[in-house]
This record gives sequence, C-alpha cells and structure tokens, in this order.
Amino acid sequence: MTQTEQISGKAVQLLANAPRGLRCSELIHLILRELPDIKEASLHWTIPNLHVYRPDEIYKPARGLFRHTKFRESEVEGDIEMAETPRRRGGEEGFYESFAEYLVDELEECTKAIPLGGNCFKDKWGTPDVIGILCPRQSDILKFPAEVVSAEVKIDSNALITAFGQACSYRLFSHKVYLVIPISVSESDLAQLDALCRVFGLGLILFDAENPGQPNYQIRVRATKHEPDMFYANRNLKVVEDQLFG
Repeated sequence: MTQTEQISGKAVQLLANAPRGLRCSELIHLILRELPDIKEASLHWTIPNLHVYRPDEIYKPARGLFRHTKFRESEVEGDIEMAETPRRRGGEEGFYESFAEYLVDELEECTKAIPLGGNCFKDKWGTPDVIGILCPRQSDILKFPAEVVSAEVKIDSNALITAFGQACSYRLFSHKVYLVIPISVSESDLAQLDALCRVFGLGLILFDAENPGQPNYQIRVRATKHEPDMFYANRNLKVVEDQLFG
C-alpha cells in the first residue's frame, strides 16, 4: 500500500465518524496521531486532494472542509423538502424550458442553457431554475473564458423577496444572474426590485405567468457581469457538466 493510499484510507475512516466533516488541519492532526510513521510534509501534499483520490467517499462542501459522501444527503435534506414543495404547487417548471431558449436565442447571453430546478446541486444555498454557459464560437476572432449564467423563475408575486435572495446567492457561482418575475406584480414592488437588481447587478425579466405557451419575456434590466467564486463555480458545473458541455 502506498503512502497516499494509507493517508486517504485513514481519512475515509475518520470522516465516516464525523457527520459535520473535518477541516484540513484537523485531518492532519488526527492522521499524524493515527499514523505516526507518516511524515507531516506528505500529509500537507496529500490531504488537500483527498476528494480527487477518493471521490466516491470524500467530497468538499466548502474550501478546506472534507466530508464523507454518506453525509451528503443529510446536509440539505431539510432544505430539499422546503424547496421542492412550492415548486410542485407553483408549476414554475412549465417556464424553465422556454426561458432557457430565451437566454440563448433572444438575449444571446448563452450558447447553451438547460432547465434545472429542484435541488440538483444538493446545496442549501439553492439550485437555479435555469443554468447556461456562454462559450466562444469557432467563428469568433477574439476568444474569451466561458461564463456561467443562472436564473431564478418565480410565478408567485408574494414570494419576490425570497426569489431575490435566491438569485443573489447564485452570484456565488455565476458570472450573470437573472431574476424572472410575473409582469402582473404591483408597480411599487416592481420599482423596488428594479432598483435592487441594479444595485446588486442582477438582471430582471418580466413575463406572463398565466401563459406557459407564450410567456412573452421582456427584459427590464440586463445582468451585470462579475467574477464568481471559482471554487463554487467549478463544484456546481461538475454536476451538470455532461448536459452543458456534452
């Protein structure tokens, strides 16, 4: 057994008994105690890549934090129930596909976009209803890095504050974010959301929430590009890599 296999095997054992996970420094301390013959320098080289060596058993929910995959579901099971219930009632799923097409064909903010929703990212900070990617085309003279675009769709005018908060959270892993709300919202609510979206760099889209067949999307504010946290961007894109890049 190689030294890397020894270290990663012991890490799996330790993490299996730590539902909240262990930080890198904690793992180094515990493994040094369990495997005194291992040099500390080897631990500093191996432990940051545990999720690469043992992806079926170890994952990173945040920087420097490792958890056993058997605890992945329990991390957000309460949030899954809360998030999925209104989606089933609201029928928002009927607009996901058409908005994905709108992002690609009319706004031209994406080269490919897909419906998502639910709790695909298994993250209590939420999963966007639509996610897309903007990549340079072969015909483009100037190439540019890929950009992630996310959207939150809401048909319930009473849930606008929740929708705004969810959209803001997607900025963690997206270059651009759109909030998509019914055109029937009150003028006062629309004015405040318009101002908030401009302050926070969100895009704002209005649509006919009563007509899934012809939602008539109308752009009110175009999203401002910013740089997301690449750790979370890469972590989430890994989940939908085949759909977006396949």
